[in-house]
Amino acid sequence: SLDKSYSRHTRTHACAVRPDAKGALWFGQRDTTMAFVHGATLAIAARVSPRPGARDDRAHPLRAIAETPRACRDVAATLSCGGRAGGDTNVCRMSASALSSRVSPNMRKARHPGNGARRGQTHRCIKTTFVFASATGSDSSNASSSKTPTPKKLRVAISGASGFVGTRLVATLLHGGNDVVVLTRDVDKARNALRNSFSGGTIAFADPSKWAAAIVGCDGVVNLAGEPISTRWSPRIKAEIMASRIKATKRIADAIAACPVAKRPSALVNASAIGFYGTSTSKTFDENSPPGGDYLSRVCQAWEAQAVELRATAPATRVVLLRLGIVLDRDGGALGKMLPTFKVFAGGPMGDGAQWFSWIHREDAVGIILESLVNPGIEGPVNVTSPNPVRMAEMCSALGRTLGRPNWLPVPDFAIQALLGEGATVVLQGQKVEPSAALKAGYEFKFEKLEDALGDILR
Repeated sequence: SLDKSYSRHTRTHACAVRPDAKGALWFGQRDTTMAFVHGATLAIAARVSPRPGARDDRAHPLRAIAETPRACRDVAATLSCGGRAGGDTNVCRMSASALSSRVSPNMRKARHPGNGARRGQTHRCIKTTFVFASATGSDSSNASSSKTPTPKKLRVAISGASGFVGTRLVATLLHGGNDVVVLTRDVDKARNALRNSFSGGTIAFADPSKWAAAIVGCDGVVNLAGEPISTRWSPRIKAEIMASRIKATKRIADAIAACPVAKRPSALVNASAIGFYGTSTSKTFDENSPPGGDYLSRVCQAWEAQAVELRATAPATRVVLLRLGIVLDRDGGALGKMLPTFKVFAGGPMGDGAQWFSWIHREDAVGIILESLVNPGIEGPVNVTSPNPVRMAEMCSALGRTLGRPNWLPVPDFAIQALLGEGATVVLQGQKVEPSAALKAGYEFKFEKLEDALGDILR
């Protein structure tokens, strides 16, 4: 009842699609680069225009500055929401954070371009189930022959799999030899977005008419789906942002409740965001803090309430509410949009820089999701943020130091307000959030300090 399963060899590098002897399609690997921009100022953007007859170079520094309005809108969306059948249900109860730290020296060398691997080509992914390993070069074969005992293979259904966090989660699970079922509204689009993630394990795609059948027998379900908010909000757009999250969560919860008890997933890990708490320049929030009263807080509250309803229909299934912070990595999210202007000496904070910036490395965001899948002690809200949030000015200063670039050109408040309207409050205020639940559950952060995270990402 599901779409075809696909896979690819981890050792192939040329982009290719070919059938094997059994008719399955194998995909090669292609390096991709995504260029995003962080705003400089609208004044600068207005004065930058291509000369007649100039070639269309989208990576040119001046092009990065000229695209400031779109960049500000995209960064605002990222800051507010943190970015986007069959099998045994006896889940391995093993600590994801403990196992994922076992990286061999060869794997560490393969991670960094200075040691012979091209930037963007390696993945810090899970081998077996939760042991991180390289996905390229000779280290893939070394990891396969590891003496580490192999934990039980998982089968995980994921919605929102083609997003910034979802793509890394899928790649991590597949490199560990686990099975993934992608729950999507558009199978072709999701398959294309994830084609570079195919490796070990198997991956299947299911459209909404097949979600119920796809979820049966899965060990867990991760719901990261939701309409993007990177636009100026109108009443219609705001309604769509709310409805997309509620409908996807309800469909998944209903499918879990309809599963035979013996084949019902043991956990629903459902996304939310730190926007749940509203915004503040002075308060500190943890999982016990009350919700805010702005629009995004109301979205998060309704989103979580829909997921929690599963407790009444499937009480044996744990419900984990991921309140995602600002997820950092070089190829997307807020950092991916900020890098180009910093590289051309035009970087700076948004507004006065006093707003809080509750960040998390994408590797730790995926690690907390995996911990939530297998750790029976995790339930309810979990803040997916670093233990050490910083203010926007500190973030930009650290980024400038890491890149060896100045941090001098802020985007003024009035420019952001003119561009984003109601959504500007999220960018200009932020919130200070602490990950109390993750720490209490024993999760060990790989990157607790911002400087360490930026050094790892940009090295």
